[in-house]
Amino acid sequence: MNSEFVKHAGDSDFSTVVLKEGKPTLVDFWAPWCGPCRSIGPILEELAVEYHDRIKVVKVNVDDNPATAAQYGVRSIPTLLLVKNGQVQETQIGLLNKSQLAALLERNLN
Repeated sequence: MNSEFVKHAGDSDFSTVVLKEGKPTLVDFWAPWCGPCRSIGPILEELAVEYHDRIKVVKVNVDDNPATAAQYGVRSIPTLLLVKNGQVQETQIGLLNKSQLAALLERNLN
């Protein structure tokens, strides 16, 4: 997924891309071989476009960035973290539909 609205982060730049971001950030821990991860990708793309002025969407490939995945206790993918002001506000594990993801964002945008 290459988009101007969906960014990628790794072990070396997670702090800069996610933790120091001014906007709430939805982080998707995923892997290319994960079916549910591939299914949620287009939904995240849609939400990234719809909410681009209010949130940031960042993907972290767990195969390429094991330290960050381990730091956040990711044991199953997809795992989604909503990070605000450098702190994890909410965690969701597994495939969610668009309305569930939008509800997660709305809960954390106030």
